[in-house]
Amino acid sequence: MRRVKADAGRRYRAYPTRDQDEVLTGWGHTARALWNVALEQRVYLWEQRRYTLRSAEQCKFLTAARTDLDWIGDLPAQAGQQILRSLDRAYDNFWNPNNPARFPARKKRGHRLSVPFPGQAVEVRKLNRKWAEVRLPKLGWLRFRLSRAMGGTIRNATVSCDGNGWHISFGVHTGRKPKAPNGKPACGVDFGVAASAFVSTETTPRLMPPSLTVNERWRLKALEQRKARQVTYTKKHNGGRYGRRLCTTIAQITKLTTRRANRRADFTHKLTTDLAKNHGLIGIEDLRVKNMTASAQGTPEAPGKNVRAKSGLNRSILDNAPGERRRQLEYKTRMYGSVLVTVPPFHTSQTCAQCGRVDPESRKGCGRLFACTRCGHEDDADHNASVEIEARARRTGGSDINSTRSIPRMRVPATGRRRMREAPKPAHTS
Repeated sequence: MRRVKADAGRRYRAYPTRDQDEVLTGWGHTARALWNVALEQRVYLWEQRRYTLRSAEQCKFLTAARTDLDWIGDLPAQAGQQILRSLDRAYDNFWNPNNPARFPARKKRGHRLSVPFPGQAVEVRKLNRKWAEVRLPKLGWLRFRLSRAMGGTIRNATVSCDGNGWHISFGVHTGRKPKAPNGKPACGVDFGVAASAFVSTETTPRLMPPSLTVNERWRLKALEQRKARQVTYTKKHNGGRYGRRLCTTIAQITKLTTRRANRRADFTHKLTTDLAKNHGLIGIEDLRVKNMTASAQGTPEAPGKNVRAKSGLNRSILDNAPGERRRQLEYKTRMYGSVLVTVPPFHTSQTCAQCGRVDPESRKGCGRLFACTRCGHEDDADHNASVEIEARARRTGGSDINSTRSIPRMRVPATGRRRMREAPKPAHTS
């Protein structure tokens, strides 16, 4: 029998009682400690004996630990088993060459609290149009705000906490299949910093509102400075043990940073949904965000230059979340019958969208104006880049997609042509 997997997610705001809040907080720290211990056990056995340990065998050790240690025994057995299976997936993603995941990392104390459960261990019942309850092992019924319909069979559930409070997330199997092509026009999108997104079929950029107001930025800066002073005092006079005031400061910082993340996520979801709904083909750049946001600090022997300026640029790039936009477009295009095409990003900002001329002088000083040195075409630099991205996407994704303009001849420099030819070849096996 084929196992049915979750193909959609549902997240709701949960409202635990005071007793449930204390229990969930303790379970969250236990889940984090169990992840670290299980990871340490796997690393030790591999380094000492070259033995690969998996969750099926670790579950036997978990059963013994639940008998000997009360703090582990208090955590539901289903949650502990789910944590070990998640560690299996983390290892599988690390060994998968097509997955960018790194080696599984240990979770610090400040990591977000979360407790996972399999779908068989939870039960959901609807109270009215706006409220519902979920029954969790050893906790009872937990109320949550039913902000949208579940729309499928529950395969897993996770209770997590952030700066705004507790949330319950469900992995749901909806059985939805990819839609047929919607036949709508194509577009290219240039993600940037000054202009959050410039669509080739539009004349004005889409700007992300500030994730924090001026007063909120000043307050966040003051709270971070206060935290630094309190941590220094704690290390000198309190043996490194966090006091009540320091915990309050950390909670206030977490609330502000969560608010900033939620506003960023709201803009990202609205942008990607609109693009996927109203276009048949979407072209974006295949950006290497990790390389783009690398630190310029350097080493003590060879210190970097303009470190603070590069740090500010890195924050601006990450604030626009180009990787998250690409991830959302990958699954939303399947939902709305469109196609996502990634194109090589080299020289998109220096290529004329009219004649295909590649010349750095066409955009002097990386300003907002693009003026071609050959044909005299003038346009906003980001809009010109988005039109060029659309042309490259149409050449890659197929010419049967409708477009609002003709495809210009694209002249790729010699280095670019060489990189396109030198694709990685699979190793020969005899």
